[in-house]
Amino acid sequence: MDFCKKCGSIMVPVKKKSAAYLACRKCGYETTKKVTSLKIKETNKKERKVIVLEKDTANLPVTAKMCPKCEHMKAWWWLQQTRAADEPPTQFFRCCNCNHVWREYK
Repeated sequence: MDFCKKCGSIMVPVKKKSAAYLACRKCGYETTKKVTSLKIKETNKKERKVIVLEKDTANLPVTAKMCPKCEHMKAWWWLQQTRAADEPPTQFFRCCNCNHVWREYK
């Protein structure tokens, strides 16, 4: 990884004609150093399936919420921090009739 000599930002590979060089996106500075190898890594965030490990629902509060699976009108609920700490928690529901679990984001 190379840094810009003018502003200190990370240099990125830029293709010009038939060669690739390093350039700064912030100030436009370009090096004469040719890029001989380039490694690109792409990541895709996938929504993870929530697995409820504790089956004991005796201590969970009950609310009047319709189950999307069986349309029963009672569900246990709990809050869980599933995203970053500065994001609101996710509210989970478990149907009292069929045990289907779903979530609602606040």
